[in-house]
Amino acid sequence: MLFSKLASFLAKLDKTASRIQMTEILADVFLKASVLEIDKVCYLSLGQLAPKYQKVEFNMAEKMMVKAIAKTLDLNNDKVQTSYKQMGDLGNVIYFFKAKQKKPKKSKLTVIDVYQKLLTIAQEEGSGSVERKINKMTVLLKELDPLSAKYIGRIPVNKLRLGFSDMTILDSLSWMKTKDKSLRPKLERAFNVLADIGKIAKTFKAKGLIGINQIKTEVGIPIRAAKAERLPTAKKILEKMNGKCGLEPKMDGFRTMIHLDKAKKIKLKDKTNLSLFEDKDQCLVRIFSRNLDNMTHMFPEIVEAVQELEVDNVILDGEAIAFDKNSGKFLPFQETVQRKRKHGIAKKAKEVPLKVFVFDILHLNGKTLLKLPFSQRRKILETVLKLNKTEDKTIILTQQKIVTKAKDFETFFQKTVTDGLEGLMAKKLDASYQAGARNFNWVKYKVGMRSELADTIDCVVMGYYQGKGKRTSFGIGAFLVGIYDKKNQQFLTTSKIGTGLTDQQWKEMFKRCSLLKTKIKPKEYQLNKNLNPDVWVSPKLVVEIEADTITKSPIHTAKLALRFPRLKKIRDDKTPDQATTLKELKHLASLK
Repeated sequence: MLFSKLASFLAKLDKTASRIQMTEILADVFLKASVLEIDKVCYLSLGQLAPKYQKVEFNMAEKMMVKAIAKTLDLNNDKVQTSYKQMGDLGNVIYFFKAKQKKPKKSKLTVIDVYQKLLTIAQEEGSGSVERKINKMTVLLKELDPLSAKYIGRIPVNKLRLGFSDMTILDSLSWMKTKDKSLRPKLERAFNVLADIGKIAKTFKAKGLIGINQIKTEVGIPIRAAKAERLPTAKKILEKMNGKCGLEPKMDGFRTMIHLDKAKKIKLKDKTNLSLFEDKDQCLVRIFSRNLDNMTHMFPEIVEAVQELEVDNVILDGEAIAFDKNSGKFLPFQETVQRKRKHGIAKKAKEVPLKVFVFDILHLNGKTLLKLPFSQRRKILETVLKLNKTEDKTIILTQQKIVTKAKDFETFFQKTVTDGLEGLMAKKLDASYQAGARNFNWVKYKVGMRSELADTIDCVVMGYYQGKGKRTSFGIGAFLVGIYDKKNQQFLTTSKIGTGLTDQQWKEMFKRCSLLKTKIKPKEYQLNKNLNPDVWVSPKLVVEIEADTITKSPIHTAKLALRFPRLKKIRDDKTPDQATTLKELKHLASLK
């Protein structure tokens, strides 16, 4: 497929906000793409070159793209910068000037050609890499027609934003075969087990449902984490779990999925290998976050500890939490999250050491364990971690208590809270591990869940309002948040937050929002025009909100609002599609 043909499809996607139309357009693209192209089409249509966990990044600031565009068009940088300020889109800038040329370029580059050139640019590193990136981008832009250049101009600066995600791609793959979304559940199950949308698309294109049904866990490719539901009482939880469940302390840390394969050695020339080590004798270790970020390099103590396990390969699910070396007590989330950093890692590891409490095992010695009941997976995990039960270890088996009575449930809950933890996870003993799913196989029970609002809400910041009075100096006086409508893949408003933040929190919110501001309302946002913020924010920032209760609302598009909302913390460990869903919010409202 010529890239110019893909660009024409991207233009159609750019012009529509209809989810059905997007699905149909993408299905048409996938139908026309070859087996060798379809994975690259998926990545490029999402504005990336690889699945998120591979962390293939352009590292090209807008100033670099301005220089590349200026060289492409034989204009000075100031001219391009001025046009960019007027149009607010580098893609539109290069399209405008290229289209004005007497003989606009007719590009013969294929999708694979363009993809390989972009990958080469992204892989440039070391001394002089900035100039090499600019020069190679210039060469590519000169070879492209105006419309193709428009979309390539957006990708390196993360501004493609066509308004859809991996889930729309799954819908479209189904539509490609059946003209409906009937195959979406099977495709999504495969994607949850192997979180690489390009690989899923390629397998489906080549082998159909037979290939999709054969997809299993692979060490080094993240699994989308299983998630918990909420219930307000121990009695209701036990009823939901047929009168018996396993209880485990719930840590206020961050989700950590650990992959180890001792047979896979590090290849120094393999730039897609993201292991911490450069020693040829080191085996493959990867550590993924809840939102599929590769965090391996951040946690050297975990990397070292997991290699001591007497296994060939393994995938473990757990929670990492910081602790005080002197007292041995666990630290709050705000201190634990300091370990997620790019620089000063060794120093911070000494200052804020981590322990990982492992509560599940998903893969062992070449075999997937997802379909086994939890009680059986737990026994396997106990065997694997038999040498790691003492508190001086980095990787620790999570404590578990089997209960059949609400009284015993509450006693264990009180002990957990006294120990300084935030609550319990109750788990159904005969349930399989349902990757990416939120259901009653796991139920969280936290401090405060017996109040009117049974849990905090994870919301996406959609925009902010400029400050008045004292907050004029902060640049922000309130911000608009929404929840995720998974069915329609939209964000619906549920609260405008203007109180309950410290001065420092207001400053931090303004800083975060400023980095994500956009002139145009994102297509995924649905809101009453009377709530339009002064500044739109791209759907990337997730915040945890506390509130007194949930009420019906005629103004907010979720039809529900948070009463007396206040910011608890910013959730850098969550992506927007992991925010509280409309279905969950309705469920929470029903628990009152």
